[in-house]
Amino acid sequence: MTKIVVVDNHGQFTHLERRALRDLGVETELIDNDTPPEAVDTDGVVLSGGPDMDRIGRSAEYLEADLPVLGICLGMQLIAEELGGRVGGGEYGGYADVTVDIVDDDDPLTGSLYPETRVWASHADEVKELPDGFERTGKSDVCDIEAMSDTDRNLYGVQWHPEVAHTEEGDEIFENFLDICESR
Repeated sequence: MTKIVVVDNHGQFTHLERRALRDLGVETELIDNDTPPEAVDTDGVVLSGGPDMDRIGRSAEYLEADLPVLGICLGMQLIAEELGGRVGGGEYGGYADVTVDIVDDDDPLTGSLYPETRVWASHADEVKELPDGFERTGKSDVCDIEAMSDTDRNLYGVQWHPEVAHTEEGDEIFENFLDICESR
């Protein structure tokens, strides 16, 4: 059975990320973000959202663990910043319903979504510049980089929250991530 850990970066929806994976029949564990990667036996990692980069603990260490990683909101920003991208304040701030245009229909994480999909996202901070090796896979009128992928390293990020009911195809994001983890 596939096992996924959700690294808790103190976000308000972290428990919903674990629940979404559990509902797909996956063994899932919620772990503190001070847990080192070598202490975890897993097939993939979800870096949860959270309030700010000052509270990410050892989350960045999972980027070097040779595991598929899905960053959600702050988790995506952490991936970008740690690997040489740039994160900055968003123009539109807090949570809102956003239409995301999927710009790469071959992407293993987002490619199966509708060309336009409704999501629930916070844009207080957002990825402004991609790190080397990443492609933009989603954009919106609110944010130029709503989703990103580095398929060579199995690193993925979405600015939105696939775990909440307001996101139309959230379960599909988790299903696609599981496929990525199982196909390694």
